[in-house]
Amino acid sequence: MKHLFKTIMLMGALAAGMSAVATLPARALVEIDVNKGNVEPLPIAITDFLSGDGIGAEISSIVAADLKRSGLFAPIDKGAFIEKISNPDAAPRFEDWKVINAQALVTGRVSQEADGRLRAEFRLWDTFAGQQLVGEQFFSSRANSRRVAHIIADAIYERLTGEKGYFDTRVVFVDESGAKTDRKRRLAIMDQDGANVRYLSDGRSIAMTPRFSPTRQEITYMSYESGQPQVYLLQIETGQRELVGNFPGMTFAPRFSPDGQRVIMSLLRDDGNSNIFSMDLRSRTTTRLTNSTAIDTSPSFSPDGSKVVFTSDRGGRPQIYVMNADGSGQTRISFGEGTYSTPVWSPRGDLIAFTKQSGGQFQIGVMKTDGSGERILSSGFQQEGPTWAPNGRVIMFFREAAGSGGPRLYSIDLTGRNEQPIPTANFASDPAWSPLLE
Repeated sequence: MKHLFKTIMLMGALAAGMSAVATLPARALVEIDVNKGNVEPLPIAITDFLSGDGIGAEISSIVAADLKRSGLFAPIDKGAFIEKISNPDAAPRFEDWKVINAQALVTGRVSQEADGRLRAEFRLWDTFAGQQLVGEQFFSSRANSRRVAHIIADAIYERLTGEKGYFDTRVVFVDESGAKTDRKRRLAIMDQDGANVRYLSDGRSIAMTPRFSPTRQEITYMSYESGQPQVYLLQIETGQRELVGNFPGMTFAPRFSPDGQRVIMSLLRDDGNSNIFSMDLRSRTTTRLTNSTAIDTSPSFSPDGSKVVFTSDRGGRPQIYVMNADGSGQTRISFGEGTYSTPVWSPRGDLIAFTKQSGGQFQIGVMKTDGSGERILSSGFQQEGPTWAPNGRVIMFFREAAGSGGPRLYSIDLTGRNEQPIPTANFASDPAWSPLLE
């Protein structure tokens, strides 16, 4: 899919009948400041894209669902629409949209090219300023129409917030099915909204802790198919798999470095201590980064690769520590009550997400990289495993509610006010978000 879209996704201003991005007033009326503490969702009207069949309405409904799920947009019920868009190339009647408080308007069309490809066009309008904000077109096969919708949603999100979207992404996770005493755990991948599930392993052996490369559609994960924990690399598109190495003892939670050239993980040695090691994937050289008598685990690189955050119980109970990428300068940054685990550095570099267990509750939270500003975003019976959307604004995690029989996936934004379930056919755990697709 990656190669396919490099050649067929032609992003840019529409030529015939659609100008480049319009010149806006000095102060556009439609904008969302995502850096405010609490953001009121922006009322936005998303019309059914015109098409000869139902594909246009399908694409626009996916766009609306993406934007609504972000918590930043409030799509207006189509029953309130006054104007019926019959020509998306013409300016809408702005007064008809202002009267229903549609501060932004999306119109579009989907048609079929002579070679069979779909051509999807959209325009985003500022109804109060009476201006077109952006217009773009995309070409794709019909099979990839959902991805076109996600890309359009990303373009709208970016134009109205000034930040990259995260809808054209995928999530790899562990699909869990069967009785709890005999659970089958398969690696699976899906779109970020839960659609297009595809299995990456057959479940004959336990697969754990899948993690995406930040530079390509590749994951690292652990497998017990040989009876011992082994770390593998898997190319998502080709299915090509490569053994990273056999390590004595237990291996935990491998993750990529930001450049995709190294894997960092914790290894349990014969002395009973778990320490953190880094492996160069080209030379297979392993470097030990911690050397303590405690349990050091769950390492995660900062986005510039200069730092590593990890969990250690060297202070008596698991807390969060930060060190330089060469293992020097190990410093504790968390000092709250309870225990901390699974720290993950934000792609923006400004926050660290974590799991906290305190007062009989499991909590998903964030803190600044020096440990200050801790905020709990979600609490539950048993929840853990945060993973960041590539824009650093949303976190996905898994939760097993009391008596539910198994875990489910959820997402939550940094305000903590927009928690959303992610639909999966079976129980699901251990999500890992991909970078934006290309």
